[in-house]
Amino acid sequence: MLNPRSRDMFRLRVRLSSSCLRRLLHQGTATCDPVLDQIKLCSVEDTLFDVVGKNKAKLTVDHVSFAVKMLWKYQKERPELLRTQDLLKDHPQFLTLRVLAENKITLMDDITLVDTLYSFLRLNVEPHDSLIQQLVSEAWRRLDSLPMSALSKFSNCLSDQHLQLSPLMGQIVDIVDQRLSSIDDARILTTLSVSICSLVSPRLRDALIDRADLLLDTMEPTNNNSARRIVQFLRNMKCSHRPLLEKCNRVLLSNIDKLNAENLGIFLGLYQALQFNNYDLTLAAKKRLLELMDCSTDPISFTRLFVALAPMASAETREQLENTAILLAEDFNGQQALIILEMLEDTKSRNLSLIHRIVSVIRRNLHVYRAVDVARITQTLLYLQYQNPELLRELRTILLNYLQRSIFPGEVTMLTRVISTLPPARLEDVVTLRVDAVVAQCNLRELSILSLAVAKWVRSDSSYYHSNHSKYVRMMQTLNSCGHERLQAADNLDLFLEELRFVSGEWFEEMMLEETIDTLLRMKDQINWKNLGDLGVFISKSKYLCPPLMDHMASVAVKDIEKIDPWSVYVVLLPFSVLNYFPVGAEELYDVCIQRFTPHMSFFAPHLLVLLGYSLALADSFPEELIKEIFSIDFLRKLDAQIETLPHVLKIRTRMRLMELNRAVCLECPEYQVPWFHEEYCQNLQRKANGSITSVQQQIHKMLAEVLGHIDCVQVATVTPYFYSLDFECILDKNLQPLPYKKLSTLHVSDGGKIQWGSSSLESATLELPPGAQRVAIDFMDSRSFCKNSHHIKGDALMRRRHLEILGYRVVQIPHFEWNSMELSTKEAWEDYLKKKIFLQTV
Repeated sequence: MLNPRSRDMFRLRVRLSSSCLRRLLHQGTATCDPVLDQIKLCSVEDTLFDVVGKNKAKLTVDHVSFAVKMLWKYQKERPELLRTQDLLKDHPQFLTLRVLAENKITLMDDITLVDTLYSFLRLNVEPHDSLIQQLVSEAWRRLDSLPMSALSKFSNCLSDQHLQLSPLMGQIVDIVDQRLSSIDDARILTTLSVSICSLVSPRLRDALIDRADLLLDTMEPTNNNSARRIVQFLRNMKCSHRPLLEKCNRVLLSNIDKLNAENLGIFLGLYQALQFNNYDLTLAAKKRLLELMDCSTDPISFTRLFVALAPMASAETREQLENTAILLAEDFNGQQALIILEMLEDTKSRNLSLIHRIVSVIRRNLHVYRAVDVARITQTLLYLQYQNPELLRELRTILLNYLQRSIFPGEVTMLTRVISTLPPARLEDVVTLRVDAVVAQCNLRELSILSLAVAKWVRSDSSYYHSNHSKYVRMMQTLNSCGHERLQAADNLDLFLEELRFVSGEWFEEMMLEETIDTLLRMKDQINWKNLGDLGVFISKSKYLCPPLMDHMASVAVKDIEKIDPWSVYVVLLPFSVLNYFPVGAEELYDVCIQRFTPHMSFFAPHLLVLLGYSLALADSFPEELIKEIFSIDFLRKLDAQIETLPHVLKIRTRMRLMELNRAVCLECPEYQVPWFHEEYCQNLQRKANGSITSVQQQIHKMLAEVLGHIDCVQVATVTPYFYSLDFECILDKNLQPLPYKKLSTLHVSDGGKIQWGSSSLESATLELPPGAQRVAIDFMDSRSFCKNSHHIKGDALMRRRHLEILGYRVVQIPHFEWNSMELSTKEAWEDYLKKKIFLQTV
């Protein structure tokens, strides 16, 4: 039994416990939210709207934000074809939610505020709506206090509203710069990186890349979206950071079986823009896309599949895709039809039935297309040689109307270029007025495009030679003046190289190239290992030899070779090999570059290794490990598989470079015992080649017949072993007397790649010579054989000469600048020139 005191204490504890229990129960009842519970139980929009309609007066800020979030969740979980955002916008209760949200903005906490903005934008509420504007304004006011997760989502919302260049986004860039080291979530970092990329400095770009590289190692291996955003950021920044791309690629490969055609297409498009080719990914993506063919039967999924698969598909698969496209054509919307049409251009399709159906859909939708879309349509139809004068006239009228209203230099340039390709071929006043208005803001690429358009009009406008030439002359003078001003103002090498990336055409080469090289030379102290590749690509493409500039490029490459990623060695060496220029310390340059890429050869895309091998062969360099890797059975099998997935131009180029490398190794490195296996390939090329010769070659042929004494003493367009095509060939005996091509046995190439004498039916056959006689190969060398600004012979022409000499020819080269010089202006002078070249030139 308890004593009285203990009993009293026990009663007190019971009363206190009962009191606490009643208080807890009361609080639990008070925090119960039946409206929120009802919203959570909803599974479709109608039931949720019923709850909203019945509880309008009770809805709090939490109810509104959660309801809007649920509406977007419903939409997101459906296939795109079944989404109904536009129908939702017209529902009375959706308007109720919008009004309540706008009235309760100040009551929202930071995360709820941004989530609500995000959901309403995804539900297609227009950016100019007062609700969206007030949500953005409130988030801006709280910007410094937003947690990084909310800041990331807010930046995404701003991008959706095309506010990437706004002062608000600039403030977000500053916050990211200050707090970067605190971001530990790859999703937050990658979303921010993509959103702010338009305003990122080179320093912050590098810091974001370093942080992404670090977080990628801690990221869930199934997180494809973060990997995609990293690649997207690199694409937007035009920064092909190979190590980071390789990491992202591993994430993609580990999850490729879960990806749909849309995600695969996005990855492949981003990779293509970054010129990143991965053999394993290409084959895995192709396999996955083939698996998706049977289930991609609606217009949306099929369009995505077609874009991703068609460029890499076999002829049979492509035909199957085109047949499906014919069946779906009438269900395509305007954008889908345009995408299909452009892909037909890319794949060089001649499926007239499909083209007609797609054009029919496009014509019905012309009123919904933007200026850039109409330009793309016109350009594609012209490429496909689509014959419909009425449609082309309609497109021209639309383009002129867009041009009349356009204020952006890039758009004016694009529209002008496309209009110049359409009849009637004349420069109209509206074009002149719009070009004059924007030309001072145009970059070099845009100026070169405008010059191309003017050149087309000059060639086609019959009034030019009568009374209409002054406006063309004035426009060209304006373009020249703006181009020179832009070159003189350039002071940042990275930005300048970006501008030069897509510049081409006669105007640039004739009017701007020399000053462009001077500008690069002026900024040579800004050359570093990061921009060396871009500079190398430009120099290789321009064919302009500038020894001081290239010497400096070589010194930077040698100094920082460990910082240059192995895959960039190709573009670093390319200008030296193409232009046949050996800088000071050339041997060291090639040695360190070969050492840099050799350990990583197994990770190279097969086609890139072939291009690298050919580039080295131009410079008479044949690293044994590289050659044995390229001509191994496993590598050639991988290359065959990859070539089928490459874009058409790159496919042709890779095959040609492999043949040329095979020929070079057979002739210059017989000790490697690489067989010649391009006989059939070269024969096919010969059959497709145009056998016509130029007027200059015809002139030389006639004069050679006279110099050599008879037409039978000279052969035209002969083919050597290993399939070099000669302009002319003659045979001189030991006394340097010409021999006629009769009653001589033939020389041919055996299956093992060795030269043999005897009869042969091969087109590459040459003739067996009497003792002491010599074959003479006579080549007319046009401007393509020399550097742009000098008589310095290029690498491919020099390699050709080496190979012909190995084959036993004495090579006589006739440079165009000698043959067309003032000194050789009479028949006697030309004949005397040929005699000296053939009979007096020492072997």
